[in-house]
Amino acid sequence: MDGLRPHHWDPVEEDEGIDHFDRLPDSVLLVIFNLVGDVKALGRCSVVSRRFYALVRLVDEVVVRVDCVISDDPSPSTAASDKPRGVFSHLARIVLGGLVKPLVALGQILSPSSSSSAAAAAAFTATSSDVSHHSPTEVLKNFKVIRRLRIALPDGELGVDDGVLLKWRADFGSTLDSCVILSASSVAFSSSISRDSPSPNPSLSFEDACVGDDCGSMPDSFYTDGSLKRRVVWTISSLIAASARHYLLHPIVADHETLESLHLTDADGQGVLTMDRRQLQELRGKPVMASGCSQRTLLPALSMRLWYAQQLELPDGTLLKGATLLAIKPSEEWMTGAVGGSAGPSDGCRVSDAFEEPYRTAAKMLMNRRTYCLEMNSF
Repeated sequence: MDGLRPHHWDPVEEDEGIDHFDRLPDSVLLVIFNLVGDVKALGRCSVVSRRFYALVRLVDEVVVRVDCVISDDPSPSTAASDKPRGVFSHLARIVLGGLVKPLVALGQILSPSSSSSAAAAAAFTATSSDVSHHSPTEVLKNFKVIRRLRIALPDGELGVDDGVLLKWRADFGSTLDSCVILSASSVAFSSSISRDSPSPNPSLSFEDACVGDDCGSMPDSFYTDGSLKRRVVWTISSLIAASARHYLLHPIVADHETLESLHLTDADGQGVLTMDRRQLQELRGKPVMASGCSQRTLLPALSMRLWYAQQLELPDGTLLKGATLLAIKPSEEWMTGAVGGSAGPSDGCRVSDAFEEPYRTAAKMLMNRRTYCLEMNSF
């Protein structure tokens, strides 16, 4: 008996071989997976165990970050010299290829034909040669209860020169509900306002926004030096890019009736397409009308409100030259409460809230200037 040593409980020895994730309820793991969000990371999680595989399918918040786009033109020189045309004429195929490349493994992992985790892990190493045979619809179809979906493209579709500002935000239902476009021929930091000095009162900036250029009147040079032509091109190009993104999303929306919000953006922050629950329901209930033979949604006749400033200095010192703001809605839906061709109060809030700072302030300042009304036919 003297040779016997008392046995001390060792928690490390006790827990050896125990999978602590097995102690967590499914609801907790789902919270964790929803915080992960990224579809590639979820793909890796799904090969860990059968339990993870089953739970990943129940994630309701998914983020798809596209690493690259794949052009369908094998000639690099042709693609480089004709970027705008190639982007618009083949946008759906380019986006599909770029979207699927980092996600093809997940589509195979979640495929019913995968019989084991080992097979799924092997599928995860699939080469890009299989990319053309998959689509975002196929990749996402095994997520059963997606409520919030965010897709981020690697860059904007519109090629603009360095220093040029071009941002847009569009809301869609079965077709365009509204679009806001902010552009400027150049963006610079004004040397007249030091970064260390306190920011001016924004309300004072709004009041003084008209000083020096007749409160937004367009100079004669605006019509003769190509400024007007550039803005027409920027506007049409932004609308085409938005309608092409919308056309691409239709099969995804149709397959996921639980969706409550959808955002399609890009890493450059150039354009954002958004759809809320009401708009998603509307899209499911009405067929998408394509614009001719192109792979984009037909846009209705549009009414536009335009504000312009030759030079706009923001409270933080950002200087926008040739700043232009466009608020666009279908002609038949423009608010009847608008007075004198300007946007109504609710429209004004939506327009100014379309962008993050400092461009939100720029939109507010521009809306205090002279308003121009334009019309555009359906296309």
